[in-house]
Amino acid sequence: MTGFRSLDALVRARLRLWPQRPPGLRPKPGGVDGWLRGRPTEISNGCQPFLKFPGSNRLRTLPDGLWLNFGGTPLDPMPDIFAIEACGSLQNLLDKRSRFAPSTHSLLAVCPVPWLLAPVAPADPMPRWQATGVLRHEPAQPLVLPVRDMRVMYGLKARHYEGFAASQVPHPHEYFVPMEALTARDGHQDPALQALVSRASTTANFLSIP
Repeated sequence: MTGFRSLDALVRARLRLWPQRPPGLRPKPGGVDGWLRGRPTEISNGCQPFLKFPGSNRLRTLPDGLWLNFGGTPLDPMPDIFAIEACGSLQNLLDKRSRFAPSTHSLLAVCPVPWLLAPVAPADPMPRWQATGVLRHEPAQPLVLPVRDMRVMYGLKARHYEGFAASQVPHPHEYFVPMEALTARDGHQDPALQALVSRASTTANFLSIP
């Protein structure tokens, strides 16, 4: 972790190198791609998307990595999300898993206005609100949408990963990797990681996609 204050800081630095679409996931048929990386952004500031429960103004979930796949229509928009959480301890894992546990109500994805107005990436000047494909006009207030589907990848230290893999059964929306998969500088180019992420998609449950 040379040069980084914490494991979380190292993970976020590596995730900034990941593309706008989670590595291993294919674009939508027809070339339309609604994926955007919400966290971490190129610039570290508070204007990044976050998750919360309906009616909650204080209890926010701020994943180390968060990708949003916008879909639907301007009249009925929704995102699917892919989140990444680096867990330095088993207690940390239990806490973070509880935030993504299946529930009778939907998580809300909150996209702040400055994030929506900013360019998709340094090499892509298109404003994010246009790239979502679900906003007709430049937003003047945060975009708050119910999450349709979520997939979460947890990074665990080696001893925790080995113990968990040997004795636990993940929930269908959960995926687990050794922490080194997240801290590797070119981790997003690892074929094994891409193969795992490719299964974190609703399209993986269909024989073919029309």
